[in-house]
Amino acid sequence: MNIEMKGIDKSFGSNQVLKNAGFLLKDGEIHALMGENGAGKSTLMKILTGVYTKDAGTIWVDGKEVSFKNPQEAEKAGIVFIYQELNVLFDLTVEENLFIGKELTKGFGICNKKAMRAKAREMMDKLGVKIPVTATMSDLSVGQQQMVEICKALMADAKVIIMDEPTAALTVSETRVLFDVIRNLQAKGVSIVYISHRMEEIFELCDRITVLRDGEYVGTENIQDIDLDHVVQMMIGRAIGERFPKRNVTVGDEVLRVEGLSSGKLFHDVSFDVKAGEVVGVSGLMGAGRTEIMNAIFGNIHLDSGKIFMNGKEVKIKNPRQAIAAGIGFITEDRKTEGLLLEKSIAENIEITNLPKVANGFVLNKPKQRAVVKKGIEDFHIKCFGPDHECNNLSGGNQQKVVLAKWIYTEPKLLILDEPTRGVDIGAKKEIYTIINEMTAKGVAVIMVSSELPEVLGMSDRIVVVHEGRVTGILNAAEADQAKVMTLATGGSL
Repeated sequence: MNIEMKGIDKSFGSNQVLKNAGFLLKDGEIHALMGENGAGKSTLMKILTGVYTKDAGTIWVDGKEVSFKNPQEAEKAGIVFIYQELNVLFDLTVEENLFIGKELTKGFGICNKKAMRAKAREMMDKLGVKIPVTATMSDLSVGQQQMVEICKALMADAKVIIMDEPTAALTVSETRVLFDVIRNLQAKGVSIVYISHRMEEIFELCDRITVLRDGEYVGTENIQDIDLDHVVQMMIGRAIGERFPKRNVTVGDEVLRVEGLSSGKLFHDVSFDVKAGEVVGVSGLMGAGRTEIMNAIFGNIHLDSGKIFMNGKEVKIKNPRQAIAAGIGFITEDRKTEGLLLEKSIAENIEITNLPKVANGFVLNKPKQRAVVKKGIEDFHIKCFGPDHECNNLSGGNQQKVVLAKWIYTEPKLLILDEPTRGVDIGAKKEIYTIINEMTAKGVAVIMVSSELPEVLGMSDRIVVVHEGRVTGILNAAEADQAKVMTLATGGSL
């Protein structure tokens, strides 16, 4: 299927998101669509699939002008959009999610559950994913939920599949499976629009790349004709320099030490430490227990055994309030549901964790609040209309900066970052890395959980590798490489 979009304009109120944007997709190609957060990538694809109505411009599908009124019309035409924000019903099972509105029936319109279960298992097997089709979606990890969404799209027999940050929550092994699926689809003539901030994936997987900047079309290039620096230049209009800022921090005394942490079947006998000014990366495959270990340290998960020490003294942490009192901050992997109140303003989100700084007793001190929020917007370079800007209307990178601000201003001794740059563009990533370095320069200890191996290797002083709930190794940055980390992450030994 060939798709051409020309002269696309779109405004939301006074905010013009797309200005004369364009895109050309060829039959059977894997085409990267890139740009900074807020560049208009997702908006352009939502206009294609009928989620939004364009203000101006034309769309052709196989030479015929079209204007889909809704995603259902686009899907009937063979165009499916897998959204970055997962479109799942969490109270239903995997198989029920796969067949919503497409139920297989037998006599008298009765659902053929046996046939649906068999079909669901067949599709999961094709993806190479071991997810029980009878499992409830809320019990799955974010990565597993993403794989179910991909499976749902494949079941629609699409001619064009748009994937918005499809690997953001996937591990290296799951990403490899996804890439195999994408290549198999391409071999069958399916076209893929691939939206991602992960440069390595773009150069490994895609045939061509189109870049948007500030809602405008910048250009289209063959992947084989360009390099990373050229793509960055197209995206942000300038060179970015070193991808990971150099770390030049003096590591101080121990801030956190955990000994023999265990919790049911989640993780067992976990021990490691983090020192002042140090970044300790935590790596492992999806489901290895990385996030669960962090949640236990923060008091969200009950510990069966083990000890937690802060600054050499044992602390009892049974809930997040006690963790915060001990000097621990926690930025979760899902900023949308756990990190932010999306319908609230930047000011309201930052004040939640900083009430002692912005209130006189039980009364909010507006001048104090405005001062703290104004400083947060300036320090973290948050692109917004001001303190009252609703977080739901910020780009992913700016949302993440709000989350960082709300926790950093609590002045934690230890900050746990779970997937801090997920869904964030390369420019915003570097800003977040710089913020991490500024924190460690002030003596804050940082734990950074990440599924991106280049990020773990580029930012960590030491790396804790987890496999099936156990620490299989701790590597110094100087000795670590992708092969060693992956060996430990898959249960091997060095």
